[in-house]
Amino acid sequence: MNDHSEVEKILHNIKKDSRVQEMKNYIQHGSVSTYEHCQRVADLSYKINKHLHLKADKESLLKGAMLHDFYLYDWHHKDNGEHDWHGYIHADIASKNAKEYLHADKKVQEIIKSHMWPLNLTKVPKSKEAWIVCVADKCISLKETLGERKKKSPGKEK
Repeated sequence: MNDHSEVEKILHNIKKDSRVQEMKNYIQHGSVSTYEHCQRVADLSYKINKHLHLKADKESLLKGAMLHDFYLYDWHHKDNGEHDWHGYIHADIASKNAKEYLHADKKVQEIIKSHMWPLNLTKVPKSKEAWIVCVADKCISLKETLGERKKKSPGKEK
């Protein structure tokens, strides 16, 4: 089984859920949807685990990665200050949604809750899987954020 097939097999039921599909309606960084961002984090997490021979639990790793930003709102809209603390609170909201809607187990919830470390200083990743998702999220977020800025710079092609 190739890498893409294995990732898709593990995430199939999660990705077909209507609430997970709803993440396509929200922008994460630049023009990248939250769904696409989470898919990229899952793909990179898988590659980190595989190429560094970390032997992480693939199911927990991929589920945590795909659901790490499962908060279901547009954080760019500052509705009465509602999303001013997005960076600090969205991991808990995503974890709660993953548990409530998709019955995520405690390990997956912990991966989701700790992905914003070190911004959330008290939520240090506790598992190998959580560390991988935390690192993959930082790498993908940086690439998306800088990549979008580069595209928007004067004189740059889109």
